[in-house]
Amino acid sequence: MRAPNYYTHPGFERAGLRRRDSDWIRGRALHPASVFIPVWRTQNLVVELDGAEPRAASITVEALTAVLGDLADIDERLARGEFVFLGMIDERAHFALDVSAFEAPLDMLHSPALASAGLDAAGVRFADLRQLAGRLERRDGALLAFARAMLFWHSRHRFCGLCGNPTRSEEAGHMRRCTDPACRTMHFPRTDPAVIMLVTDGDRALLGRNKNFPVPGMYSTLAGFVEPGESLEDAVAREVREETGIEVAAVHYHSSQPWPFPANIMLGF
Repeated sequence: MRAPNYYTHPGFERAGLRRRDSDWIRGRALHPASVFIPVWRTQNLVVELDGAEPRAASITVEALTAVLGDLADIDERLARGEFVFLGMIDERAHFALDVSAFEAPLDMLHSPALASAGLDAAGVRFADLRQLAGRLERRDGALLAFARAMLFWHSRHRFCGLCGNPTRSEEAGHMRRCTDPACRTMHFPRTDPAVIMLVTDGDRALLGRNKNFPVPGMYSTLAGFVEPGESLEDAVAREVREETGIEVAAVHYHSSQPWPFPANIMLGF
């Protein structure tokens, strides 16, 4: 098996069978060894100290209670989708923590409990995960991507798309249910498939440039979304044709990569 692509890591156990066990989830959320990954309005918390490469920043339950109180309302916070269980790493539960309600999120870092956890406010910032790609360790990149994607989904599904009533989080943040007794529709996180392809002709490769690219002279492979009723191979051929006017002959799958911006899976050809 080839090494995983970025934003995914084989050492991360999602523990999906535990999501419906509310007592277990509550116990993990209050356990002193558990880890919380803060996300502020799609930006992830990272630490950069003394010129070192950035790493994922996390806080413990002890530090969290210094900011939010004794967490007696843990069930309500779970139901609002503020806490989302991500999974287990080295037998420690990891949760995404939504801190978007803070207008100045770095103010929460002034707590002595957070300082004692090694989160020096001078070296901590909320950053766009896309700009950190390749600089974070693979496991950190996967963890931050998962946290970002899940909390973005919660922020966009607070109301039922069928009847318009509010929804509540269930299954440790992996499902939202309509609160209207006559509806009760269940909403699950979705991943939109997109194809990305390197078109070759002998020793030549076809690249494209978007006028919005931030760096002069920057080019990339072609990519596009898969449409309903379309195979992946057909999507590759269509996107190449639409973007360049070139017809492709043979399409070969390579591998896939999560792309949580906001919720895509990139399928490489």
